[in-house]
Amino acid sequence: MGKRISQVPRRTMEALQRYSWPGNVRELRNVIERGAIVSSGDTLRVPMLEAAAPGAALPQTLAEAERELILRALDRAGWRIRGPQGAAETLGLNPSTLRSRMKKLNVPTRRPADADPS
Repeated sequence: MGKRISQVPRRTMEALQRYSWPGNVRELRNVIERGAIVSSGDTLRVPMLEAAAPGAALPQTLAEAERELILRALDRAGWRIRGPQGAAETLGLNPSTLRSRMKKLNVPTRRPADADPS
């Protein structure tokens, strides 16, 4: 992810240890990758895992989390991909990389007609 994570909060570590990991190492890796994507700074945050009840299933796959993150960035950028304050810049991606991920994740390039513009 190109990030340096040097701290894991105790609550996060306890949640990681408490979870049953039915998907084994692959699921753990996806959760850690998602945490790295959504974390700012050098502290790993895994909010959905920290908030989950002991033994509860995680609500999303890595692809769903990435899609959600891209949609939020697009919404904040007024659905602009390029340029200053565009979604690509916000996410720290090259615009062509963002477009490629959007295509892979079936993210529209324009705001859906039924989306709330506010």
